[in-house]
Amino acid sequence: MAGGLAAGLGTGLRAQDAPTLRPAAGSESGTPRPTLKKDAAADADAVQLPEGQVALPEEEDKSAVKKEYSFNPVQAKKDVSVGEFYFKKGDYKAAAGRFTEATKWNAGNAEAWLRLGETEEKQGDKKSARAAYEKYLDLAADAKNAGEIRQRLEKLKK
Repeated sequence: MAGGLAAGLGTGLRAQDAPTLRPAAGSESGTPRPTLKKDAAADADAVQLPEGQVALPEEEDKSAVKKEYSFNPVQAKKDVSVGEFYFKKGDYKAAAGRFTEATKWNAGNAEAWLRLGETEEKQGDKKSARAAYEKYLDLAADAKNAGEIRQRLEKLKK
């Protein structure tokens, strides 16, 4: 049926190239789902797509892999820079994400903690802003703006 349909549409697909239908694994309803046949010439774990592209199996999907952080001050600096761009643009959610990433790459980056605190404060998240400001003050207790940050912390506690 699938091969006839493909041939009828003039796609040039042969019946053996058409997706086959089979029940989903663990499916009680037996609802069919399309799957692609493996190409004999392709790697045993890869599936040959009609366009000639090769897809990785689901368990190797890079988006599903949890990101691991290690000390990387260069990446932290880049994330702070991009976060500042988003902050100036008014996209505080994106900015907070970048500043958070920067703190994960380099937990000792006082600027990232300060900027994260400012961003969380702009978003109205007092608890997160306080935590970020406190971490900033732990790292840079003698900074020029330490008094100002302490005042902000007092306001956020109310």
